[in-house]
Amino acid sequence: MSVKSALAALTGEKLPFSLDLLPDPVYVVGGAVRDALLDRQSPYLDLDFIVPQKAVEIARGIAQQCRAGFVVLDPERKITRLVFAQGTVDFAQQDGESLEADLNRRDFRMNAIAYNPRTQELIDPLKGQQDIEEGVIQAISKHNLKDDPLRLLRAYRQAAQLNFTIKPHTRSLIRKLAPHLEQVAAERIQQELNYLLNSPHSHTWFQAAWDDHILPIIFPNLKANDLQRLEPIEQAAWLVGKIWTDLDQQLQKPFHHQSLSGLSLAKLVSLLPQKPNAATRQLEKLKYSRAEIRAASLSLRYLPHLLNFIKQPMSLEEQYFFFQEVGDAFPIMTILAIALAAHQDIIRETRFVGIIAPLINAYLDPNSLVAHPTPLLTGNDLIEQFCLAPSPQIGELLTQIQLARIKGQVNTKEEALNFAQVWLRRQA
Repeated sequence: MSVKSALAALTGEKLPFSLDLLPDPVYVVGGAVRDALLDRQSPYLDLDFIVPQKAVEIARGIAQQCRAGFVVLDPERKITRLVFAQGTVDFAQQDGESLEADLNRRDFRMNAIAYNPRTQELIDPLKGQQDIEEGVIQAISKHNLKDDPLRLLRAYRQAAQLNFTIKPHTRSLIRKLAPHLEQVAAERIQQELNYLLNSPHSHTWFQAAWDDHILPIIFPNLKANDLQRLEPIEQAAWLVGKIWTDLDQQLQKPFHHQSLSGLSLAKLVSLLPQKPNAATRQLEKLKYSRAEIRAASLSLRYLPHLLNFIKQPMSLEEQYFFFQEVGDAFPIMTILAIALAAHQDIIRETRFVGIIAPLINAYLDPNSLVAHPTPLLTGNDLIEQFCLAPSPQIGELLTQIQLARIKGQVNTKEEALNFAQVWLRRQA
């Protein structure tokens, strides 16, 4: 498919509304144009239109006619978003007196190309196509980066996603402007950080961001040697994926419907202070979700237990309590443990994987009584059968029944009731 054909498809049959609803002239700009030039296709629609005037009114009218979600992202710059089932379409009012002036105010030359869907014309005053062909990221100006300092972090994210390099002059500008990143809202930093974490082989660009003084602003407790933990995490995930495809799928999918995958969350944990409370404070500052913070905290808290498995395997009872505590943070913790063991030369990756294989197999087995216990009795069963009052004793008894079941001492509901009767007599 040609570049113009790819763009025509985006603004033709894939566009969730008619071009007739748009003014003349109207232009597609930014990532969609760049990706079409790179023949990068996405199942999700992500278009940015610029119009000379009345951007908010145009977007609102289309939203009402098409029953789409509508939100004003930036009232001052008149940037709006329409949300459709297949993706999003943003509208922005032209910044400057002409299209060329607008393009000159953007971040990088590769993103400063416009496409007119009516004439199928590409407008490229800054030679963005040349940068795309060469696979380089080049800032348009120092002022543009300073105008929105999030663009400093975005350079590394896009380099990772596109497998591009950042021009030395642009990296020099980023180093000089790095302190300005402190002005950016945490939510915006988190979004760019997540894109970078989700990119394969992102460790290279985290190192570049450290070298250019960007990363210490986001992670003030991070040390240069800490970055060496990233590559082993990617290697550990690759190794685990070769053996357990189910675990690999869990690591690759979004964690609790959040922006980060399980693997990316493991990478993030490696960049944090390695004490759970300090890590929690850092993630709260970056506005991560409760689910992500909890998984990170659990991973750090129980990582020593998993590493100790090298010297002393857990009993079935210990495994039961371990899985009860860590829950669905287990895959993240597993990758961290394998990577840390290899990074610190504690044990070879393949040998450690063999040692903890029983735990991984138990976690992946939905019928495992150790990792995924199903109760033979409920608290109400115990209350009704033995005329008990609600109390912590019932929870303790249910736990004892589960432990007896794991050991093969209890297999049926009747046996569980007999066990409970004996246990209660002993307690009395």
